[in-house]
Amino acid sequence: MVLDDLGSSLRGSLGKLSGQSRVTEADIEEIVKEIQRSLLQADVEVSLVMELSDSIKERALDEEPPGGTSARDHVLSIVYEEMVALVGESTDLPLEDQTILLAGLQGSGKTTTSAKMAWWFAKKGLRPAVIQTDTFRPGAYDQAKEMTERAEVDFYGDPDAEDPVEIAREGLEATSDADVHIVDTAGRHALEDDLIAEIEEIEEVVNPDRNLLVLDAAIGQGAKDQARQFEESIGIEGVVITKLDGTAKGGGALTAVNETDSSIAFLGTGETVRDIERFEPSGFISRLLGMGDLKQLTERVERAMEETQEEDEDWDPEDMLKGEFTLKDMRRQMTAMNNMGPLDQVMDMIPGLGGGLMDELPDDAMDVTQDRMRRFEVIMDSMTEAELEHPRAIGASQVERIARGSGTDEETVRELLEQHKMMSQTLKQFQGMGQGNMERMMKKMQGGGGGGGGMGGMGPFG
Repeated sequence: MVLDDLGSSLRGSLGKLSGQSRVTEADIEEIVKEIQRSLLQADVEVSLVMELSDSIKERALDEEPPGGTSARDHVLSIVYEEMVALVGESTDLPLEDQTILLAGLQGSGKTTTSAKMAWWFAKKGLRPAVIQTDTFRPGAYDQAKEMTERAEVDFYGDPDAEDPVEIAREGLEATSDADVHIVDTAGRHALEDDLIAEIEEIEEVVNPDRNLLVLDAAIGQGAKDQARQFEESIGIEGVVITKLDGTAKGGGALTAVNETDSSIAFLGTGETVRDIERFEPSGFISRLLGMGDLKQLTERVERAMEETQEEDEDWDPEDMLKGEFTLKDMRRQMTAMNNMGPLDQVMDMIPGLGGGLMDELPDDAMDVTQDRMRRFEVIMDSMTEAELEHPRAIGASQVERIARGSGTDEETVRELLEQHKMMSQTLKQFQGMGQGNMERMMKKMQGGGGGGGGMGGMGPFG
């Protein structure tokens, strides 16, 4: 995630305050230095870094912690509030008819972003259409067409046309019944005069409701000049930060937001069309500081369940809370988890499981987990219907046959059966649980600081 180094270093500094009732000036100096170091390394502009660190230092030394609040929690609260103020509000994107123009340099991820945004609007119940006007980059039309087909949204482009302005005009007419028009424009390797002139002409034709600047998270200090020129040319109402799934620093995007006096609209978190998040400042910073993001987690769970049910219409998730939990149910749950996106992102959203715990895991821990899930699926493919329905009846000879048929080993087959047993036992605790007890349990999970310890049996990665 963007600025991840800041999150890990801050958690280390704040951990030293555990058990203290008050903080000293030396404590605050150490924390502020960590913030300055991390933000500068992430390519955030110096003036922004100093403004943020000065505010944190002043508040931490002057404000008295509320009664019953530890020094650590008080400082954490101040850092959280000031960081939220730094990234600003989310760009206004009403769920109604609108036209959005995407601008940015070549390679920033505009074409992929156009399809992702269209997918996002489609999931909100609107009918979006992507209009591809890039006649400069070879393959732009094919890429856009393929991505929009994956997103299952309307698309317009003309691979034989040479005038992007005319493509934009004709695209609006051809997709006039769409609720949301997303116009993807051409980029260059640098801000050339012809790029600016072209995008100004397109803007005049499409008359967008808002212009979004698409920035690669690795843009660095170059974001400032880029943002200023696009702002002067067409005006920028929001920023989309792409490629946050890698090791990008991302601080340049914060500089761009400040330079254009705008805000962040979306975060691109992966390569597929569904790897996009609406930017929510509070949740974004909360995850960064290891505090989780239950709102985003809930949205992902609901979306994953819907997609899993679309793939398997016979499955009702509530059935898992009734009767016997089978290996078929476990496979469906694994499919739903895959639909939620990369596990490291999901873990970051769970209070007590993200943040510091993630820092302690090996770099390849999530890859190992994904591999384990895939091996489990292969093993289940080698089972009979009876074995999938009644896994407790599987004996030694069947384990040997399943391992041989799946190309795995008997130990891995037994791991799968043991994992199923754990999940079945956990789900039995939910069966017959009243609504009040369920709500109390959820509140306990959400509020517990070290939480997550009892959740290992809830998924196939425990």
